[in-house]
Amino acid sequence: MTEKTISLIIGYLFGCFLTADVIAKKHTGHNASALGDTGNPGMANIMASLGFAPGIWTLAGDLGKCIIASLISYALFRHTGRIVVLYAGLGCTIGHDFPFWRAFRGGKGVATTSIAIVLYAFGFGLMANIAGMLVVFATRYLCIGGPVIPLSFAVMMALRKEREAAVLAVILSVLSVKAHGSAIRGIRGGKTKQTDVIGAIRKKFGRHGEQTDGKKD
Repeated sequence: MTEKTISLIIGYLFGCFLTADVIAKKHTGHNASALGDTGNPGMANIMASLGFAPGIWTLAGDLGKCIIASLISYALFRHTGRIVVLYAGLGCTIGHDFPFWRAFRGGKGVATTSIAIVLYAFGFGLMANIAGMLVVFATRYLCIGGPVIPLSFAVMMALRKEREAAVLAVILSVLSVKAHGSAIRGIRGGKTKQTDVIGAIRKKFGRHGEQTDGKKD
């Protein structure tokens, strides 16, 4: 139990590093909280406010911090099993959502959740991420896709009788629902904006995958 608790703490400390704040300060001199309608320190807000590249760097940083925390935990407690990877991922998501230095006001933890389940069980984690992505494509609501990812993974782990992993995935689902709560409630009243992800990708890269920046050769 001690190894799992330590892995959770390692994850939390890494999760408290908000890549979005670093990117936002570099480009604007202000934290991510000053950007966009939400002030959310995540990829979506940074990409919408500062552009594609800053958004990708934010995503890379958020994925990276979870990967590093998980690798450290597994290196230290390999004898406990790969479940420590999922504990580290859970800790990283909690740290991202509730960083102590930011009055416990952080992001939504989609990136950290997504990579955590992939690191624990690659195939099932990938399928869960695809499920969430398809839901976003179908509904155009990012706030629905977020919770679907860990919930799908929880169902898969339960079917495999990996009960501890299923419980951790359920906790990740609860965290995601809490993080997206206001947006989910806003759907009924039409207050939550829809996002055409496929349309945005097509607009950015054009028909043949070449980035369109308004310049001609």
